[in-house]
Amino acid sequence: MNKKNLLIVTSTFPRWKNDTDPPFVFELARRLTGVFNVTVLTPNYPGALPNENMGGINVHRFRYFLKSYEKLAGSEGILPTLKRNKLYYLLVPFFILAELLALLQLIRKNKPDIIHAHWILPQGFVTSLARKITGVPFVLTTHGADIYGLQGQFASTLKRYALRNASIVTVVSKNIQKFIEEKFGKQILTEVISMGVDSTLFHPDKFDPDIRKQYDIEGPFFLYVGRLSEKKGVNYLLQAMPMVLEHFPDSKLLIVGTGELKQELRNQAESSNLIKTGRVVFVGAVPNNELPSYFASADIFIGPSVVVAGGDTEGFGLTFVEAAMSGCIVVGTSVGGISDIIKDGETGFLVPEKNPQTIAEALIRILKDPSKTYPMKNHAREKMIQQFDWQAITDRYAGILKDNTIK
Repeated sequence: MNKKNLLIVTSTFPRWKNDTDPPFVFELARRLTGVFNVTVLTPNYPGALPNENMGGINVHRFRYFLKSYEKLAGSEGILPTLKRNKLYYLLVPFFILAELLALLQLIRKNKPDIIHAHWILPQGFVTSLARKITGVPFVLTTHGADIYGLQGQFASTLKRYALRNASIVTVVSKNIQKFIEEKFGKQILTEVISMGVDSTLFHPDKFDPDIRKQYDIEGPFFLYVGRLSEKKGVNYLLQAMPMVLEHFPDSKLLIVGTGELKQELRNQAESSNLIKTGRVVFVGAVPNNELPSYFASADIFIGPSVVVAGGDTEGFGLTFVEAAMSGCIVVGTSVGGISDIIKDGETGFLVPEKNPQTIAEALIRILKDPSKTYPMKNHAREKMIQQFDWQAITDRYAGILKDNTIK
């Protein structure tokens, strides 16, 4: 049986092998090659190949400005890049026009049966324009920052246009679904499907004693993995650490990731004497293929996400799934889509946002009586596999994308 042609449009995609950028769109695309001929359109980035085959996927990277300045997408993501440097707003019109032209060219060349656009802005809007011109239907997936961020009237108009022109909108959490219904109307057809995690890769067997040796970890091992941006709330975790150290002075926190607040957070940790004493280590970006060992080697994963001014927050929180699958106890805040993953006291612990005291209390409570909390590890892993393993997620996306009734 001939495979259908699927064209994926995204601004989040690996730039090269063993990249540090989030791989979730690539992982979904790679798994869909079993049922589709998959082509991906994504922005160029300095050092990336303009065209290549990556994991059975034909990847095309479109140019939109002078090559050395093509850093709007990649590394930090579009919204954090715009926030960090307002001059990048000058590239946005070039980006949108170039993406539209490249998309129209690929549609003419590849004749896709359906398009899958990731992120409502700009891909959802651009793909809506392409649909008006070519008639090719598309599925739109929103991941969180794209729907929560940019809440002005102009941005909301563009979002509404994209949402209403999509054949179906998939959202990665119930919180996003509720937000769309309240802001844009219940007539927009939405379905909750998260991104997935490979349960064979994120597994307790990936424990690596060399990681503890490398970072001189002899006591409790706390881990944070993610972007160093405002909505991740890492500053509150750093405020909690001195309180934890009063009870467990040999604890150590590894912060894996980078972002626009990297230096600010380092300065905060230095002012609290956390870096000099070796209690907090900023690891920096780690290649995606090395992350499973970090998760499996840690005792507790903490994701202290917050809701920032303007409403942006955690759309889903894939690192919580990765951590729980790897055998970590997970501690998160009750914001955004995190409650889709963590059931308080069952698969992990939820604490109020922006509250270092409650973060510290949760960590101390877990460490003081592990017999009450460690049995949840196996239960949490089982739940994560049932709900978020890639096989189940891929099957759901494939079912939607193959649906002949989508117009």
